[in-house]
Amino acid sequence: MSQPPRFDRGHTDDLMTFLAASPSPYHAVANAAERLEKAGFRQVAETDAWDGTAGGKYVLRGGAIIAWYVPEGASPHTPYRIVGAHTDSPNLRVKPQPDLSAHGWRQIAVEIYGGPLLNSWLDRDLGLAGRLSLRDGTHRLVDVDRAVARVPQLAIHLDRKVTPEGLKLDPQRHMQPIWGFGDSLDGDLIRFLEDEYGLDEDSVTGWDLMLHPVEAPSYLGRDKELVAGPRMDNLLSVHAATAALTAVAATEDLPYIPVLAAFDHEENGSQSDTGADGPLLGSCLERSVYARGGSLEDRARALAGTVCLSSDTGHAVHPNYAERHDPTHHPRAGGGPILKVNVNNRYATDGSGRAVFAAACEKAGVPFQTFVSNNAMPCGTTIGPITAARHGIKTVDIGVAILSMHSARELCAADDPHLLANALVAFLSG
Repeated sequence: MSQPPRFDRGHTDDLMTFLAASPSPYHAVANAAERLEKAGFRQVAETDAWDGTAGGKYVLRGGAIIAWYVPEGASPHTPYRIVGAHTDSPNLRVKPQPDLSAHGWRQIAVEIYGGPLLNSWLDRDLGLAGRLSLRDGTHRLVDVDRAVARVPQLAIHLDRKVTPEGLKLDPQRHMQPIWGFGDSLDGDLIRFLEDEYGLDEDSVTGWDLMLHPVEAPSYLGRDKELVAGPRMDNLLSVHAATAALTAVAATEDLPYIPVLAAFDHEENGSQSDTGADGPLLGSCLERSVYARGGSLEDRARALAGTVCLSSDTGHAVHPNYAERHDPTHHPRAGGGPILKVNVNNRYATDGSGRAVFAAACEKAGVPFQTFVSNNAMPCGTTIGPITAARHGIKTVDIGVAILSMHSARELCAADDPHLLANALVAFLSG
C-alpha cells in the first residue's frame, strides 16, 4: 500500500484554488487583495494623501498589486524586505477587432502574448476572462469559465509530414480559435459578454480579454506528489508571497517592513505602468517613507538596507532532455526552492544575495537548490535585474523548479510551493 503524501495539503489545495480563480492578471490581484483584506490590510488610493500609521496597506493598479505592512514603531528609514513576482502568463489575447469568420466557422481573433508553447493550446477547451471597461468609467472583471472556444489541430491525414518533421505552427494563421458556426458580425464577442453579465448593450467601450484552459488544476502521480495546472509561471509565487505576507503581518517586533510586489507584463519585458520597469514600486516605497515623516535621506537609508527576493518559476531537470541542462546543476522537483544564478546578470543573484537566501532557508528548515543555465543555451530573465537596476536594491532571484514552463498546463512537485512559502516567511520576518 502506498504511503500518504507528505506535503502540506492545505497549502497546495489553496494554491490550486487560487490558480483556478485567477485566469487573468486582474483576477490574480483581486484574489490577492481579498486575502490581504481578510488579514486586516486596507486598500489605499494613489490619488489620496497617505498617512504613516502602522498596519497593512496595498495599492491596486491594473494587473499589479503592491502591499506592505508597517510594524508599530517603524522609523522612516526602516528597510524593506520585498518579495517580487509577476501576475501575467503567456497566453492568447483577444484583439481589438475580435470577430472573425471563415468557411462557415465563427472565430475569435487573438494575438500571441509572451512566449507560449503554442502546441499546448491546441485542442483544449478554452474559457474567456479579463477586464471590461464600461462607458461610465468603471471596470468589470469577467470570467466565462466554461468551454467557449477551441484551437483545433489539423488532422494527421491532411499533414502527413507532422510525424517525421514535427509540428510547425504559424502564430497568425493557425492559432485563431473557433467558437461556433456561421458568419460573425462586428461586436458579436462583446455582445456575448454583455449578455452573459447582464450589462446594457453597447455599455462596453474597452476590453483586456484572454483565453484560458478550463481544465481544473489537479494532483498527479501515484501518491499525488505532483501538481498540474495553468499559470504556475508565476501565480505560484504570487500565491506563496501573499500567504507569507499575511503570516508575517501577525508577527511582533519586525525589524523590516515586509512587502509584496506583484507586477504585470513580465512576459513581454516589464515596460509598462504596471510592470517592474515602471514607477509603481518605487513610488509606493518612497511615499511610505514620506508618510512616516521621512526625508530624502531617510528614503536613501531605507533602500540601502532593503533586499528583494525576485520569485519566479525555473527549470527542473527534464528526464527526457537532461543534456539541455548544465551538467553540474540539476534542480529536482520536490527538492525545495531554487536559487538562480547567471554571471551575465540575466538573474540578479550574487554571493551576498545567496547568503541572505541561505539564511532564510536555514531559519525555515527548508532545503534549496541552485540553477545555472547550460552555457550553450540562452538564459531567460526575470524582474530581478530590472528591480536591482531601477531601484538600487539588492535583489536575489529564486523560485520553484517546474516542467513544461510556458505551457498551457505546467507541472511542479506538490511539496515545493509550501517550502517556498516557508522560506519567504523567514525572509520577510528577518
